[in-house]
Parts: sequence; C-alpha cells; structure tokens
Amino acid sequence: MLLEIEITRAVKISANMEESERLVLGDKNVYPSDEKIFSIIGDIKDVWLMTMKYVKDNYEGSIGEWRFYNDGNQWLFKMQYKKKTLFWIGVLENTFRITFYFGNKGEPVITSSTLPDKIKNDFVNGKRYGNIRAISLKVSGISDLENIYKLINLKAKLK
Repeated sequence: MLLEIEITRAVKISANMEESERLVLGDKNVYPSDEKIFSIIGDIKDVWLMTMKYVKDNYEGSIGEWRFYNDGNQWLFKMQYKKKTLFWIGVLENTFRITFYFGNKGEPVITSSTLPDKIKNDFVNGKRYGNIRAISLKVSGISDLENIYKLINLKAKLK
C-alpha cells in the first residue's frame, strides 16, 4: 500500500514534468473515451493502439483503467498485470507520455538491458520518490515502440 501511495505521488509530480507539456484531460466530468483520446493524440493513435495490443497479446489478464486524480486535476491511464502497475499514461496535445516506475531492484535490470544509454542514464540519475524512480517517454512516433515494449517486459518480469 505504501508503494502505491509513493507511486501515485510520483505520477502526480511527473504529470507536470515540463512546463511546456500540458496534460489535456483535466475535466473530471468528461471520461476519456477512445474517440476523445484519439482526437487529441492525432497521428500517435497507432502507437497507442499497438502498445495496448502488445500488452493484451503478451500479458493475458492485464487490465487498463482511467482514473481521475483530484490533486493533479487530471485523468491518467493505468495498466496493471497481476496486481502490478506496468505503466501510467498522461495524454498531451498530439501525443502522450508513458511512464514506468521501478524500485531499487530495477536498477541492475535496467542498466544491463538493451535500452538506449540515454534512458539508462536518465533513470540512474533521475529524481527518487522514496525508493522508486521513473522512466518516462514522450511518444513521438512508431520508433518509440521498441523501447516501450522493452520497458513493459522489464517491468512485468520484476518481482
């Protein structure tokens, strides 16, 4: 439970990662339907769909859900597999940000992975929220899928 609280706090903080980034699902009364999401993220829709299909095809029983967080005044998408949160997604204009949280046990797994050095270095040197750190990717296109899939696999396999 404590880890879930720390992660929730970190998600709220990362929702404001860059001043230039504005999450756009701030109306509590408007549930983020697929139609609404796709109208906002535009051409990145294919990356969204392929990410969701990958999780569904490879992690049977995974569950995705939208939740509105009052303190962040934002809808965020959370994907879970076997009671573990795989990732969070915040929707931005013309794109989305996918964020993975790892505890200290994740560091050796990440640093020895085939992820690009920039992602590894950003993680190792990243801000800590208690015992967790984030890897957050602002999706720019299909080329991001390889790293998204790697991160999903790493997160799912960690105990």
